[in-house]
Amino acid sequence: MSSFREEGKDRIIFVTKEDHAIPSSAELIEEDPNDPDEEGGLILPSGDINWNCPCLGGMASGPCGTEFKDAFSCFHYSKEEMKGSECLEQFRAMQECIQRYPELYPQEAEKVQEQSSETKQTSQDSASAETSGANSTSATKQDSDTTQRSTEGSVES
Repeated sequence: MSSFREEGKDRIIFVTKEDHAIPSSAELIEEDPNDPDEEGGLILPSGDINWNCPCLGGMASGPCGTEFKDAFSCFHYSKEEMKGSECLEQFRAMQECIQRYPELYPQEAEKVQEQSSETKQTSQDSASAETSGANSTSATKQDSDTTQRSTEGSVES
C-alpha cells in the first residue's frame, strides 16, 4: 500500500514492492506545442525566438540582453544571401556591451589562458610523478642487480 506526504510544493510518494509488481496506470499528457508557457526549444513552432530557452544561458536577460536580442533577432530573421551579413552593427554593439562586463562575460583569451595554466600545472604534476616513478624504477633495478650479484657470490662459495 503506497503512501505519501507533502512538504511545501513537493509531494513525496512511497511505494511498496507490490505497487511495483503491477503495471503503471499513469497516463502521460501530450504537450501542447502552442502553449506559450512551454519552453519548447530555441525556435517556437510559430518561428519566433524562445527567449526563455535555457540553451541561451541567460544571455537574453543579462545586462547585455537587449543587444543580444537585437543581434540574434537580426541573424534569425535575416533574408540575405550570406545570412546575417546585414547584422554586423548589432553584433558589434553586443560585443562592446559584453566587453564592458568582463566579470560576467569572460573573454575567450582569458578562458584559454586559464585552461592553459591549468593544463601546464597538470603536465608539470604528471612529469614530476613520471620522474619520481622512473627514479624508483631505477632504484629497484639497482637493488635487484645488487641482490643478484650477492646471490651469485654465495652460490660460488
